[in-house]
Amino acid sequence: MTTSIKRMPGWAKVVSAFVLVLVVLFAGLRLAVLPGLRDVFGTETHDRSGPALLKSIQDMSRYDAASGNFQVVVDLEKDAKYLPDAIRGTRTLYLGAGTVDAYVDLGTLGEKDVTVNGDRTSAALHLPHAALGKPALDPDHSYAVSKQRGLLDRIGDIFSDNPNNEQAVQKLAVKHIGQAAKDSRLTSRAEANTTGMLEGLLRSLGFKDVTVTYGT
Repeated sequence: MTTSIKRMPGWAKVVSAFVLVLVVLFAGLRLAVLPGLRDVFGTETHDRSGPALLKSIQDMSRYDAASGNFQVVVDLEKDAKYLPDAIRGTRTLYLGAGTVDAYVDLGTLGEKDVTVNGDRTSAALHLPHAALGKPALDPDHSYAVSKQRGLLDRIGDIFSDNPNNEQAVQKLAVKHIGQAAKDSRLTSRAEANTTGMLEGLLRSLGFKDVTVTYGT
């Protein structure tokens, strides 16, 4: 007596695999929507970072004369050709907050840039124009307002080592903040503040007439 074993047809294997993926996806979404379920497993956080290492020291010779606070909403959308957004595609709204400093470099001053009269009552200084520092994103006030991801992107996040990576929107936020700083009057404000600082300093040393100019 022989027993015949029926093999599962190919289409049934595909359906079973798809159902399994949906189960895994649903479980991941449940954990994301209901964070209280994570507490059942007693999740703990341990900081095992090593000590910070000093790589280099640089002497600063610039006067930070002004600082601007900026905020931008980044709307980044990525679409896939021939696929609807519900299947493949992402859209992220990100609120980026950051600061940009404006400074005057005093380290380039030479003897020709400083003129003092004989009785030391008048002084003239010629300084380089104020420049802008690199934008610094504030992580405490920058966050994703909303995220929309297609089905395939959500499945990819489950198996990714870095799900929901926000590096792209953070770079765009820094770029827009830097451009906003260039379009503002931040450097003019820095030069005015530097002039006021130098006038107050030199007058306290006995100079009555102080002139500060800017240029290359």
